[in-house]
Amino acid sequence: MRALIIHGPNLNMLGKRDKGTYGNLTLEEINNLIKKTYKDIKFDFYQSNYEGEIINLLQNSNSYDFLVINPGGLCHYSVTLRDAFELVSIKKAVVHLSNIKAREPFRQIDLLENLADVYITGLKEESYIKAIKEILRKHFSENL
Repeated sequence: MRALIIHGPNLNMLGKRDKGTYGNLTLEEINNLIKKTYKDIKFDFYQSNYEGEIINLLQNSNSYDFLVINPGGLCHYSVTLRDAFELVSIKKAVVHLSNIKAREPFRQIDLLENLADVYITGLKEESYIKAIKEILRKHFSENL
C-alpha cells in the first residue's frame, strides 16, 4: 500500500512555531512517527510553501492508495486548492494540528472539509495518526 502525505505552507517551521498550538515535534519527527506507526505502508512525504506545487501533487496523486493533506492556511481561502482536491479520486484525509474551529474566525473556514473522506483537527501530530487509522478502518479494512 502506498500513501501520499502533503504538508502545506509553514509546516517546515514546526518545532519553532507556537508549540502550544502546533505541538513540539518538527516536521521530520512527525514523518518519522507516521512511518514508525504504519510500517507496512510506503509513504511519500512532501512539504511545500507554494500552492501550485501542492496542486500539482494533488493532480498526480491517483497512483497512490490514499492521501493525507495538512493544507495549512491555504484551506481558508484557496478555491484553486479546493478544486484540485475535489478532483482527487483516491481516498483522502484533511488534518490540522490545531483545532481550527476554536481559533480566530478567519481560521474556522476550511474549504476542503466537506470533500474529505476523513477530517481530523486539534490533536497535534496525532491528527495524522488518527486520520490514517480512520482511512484504513473505513476504506481498506478488508486489506488489513
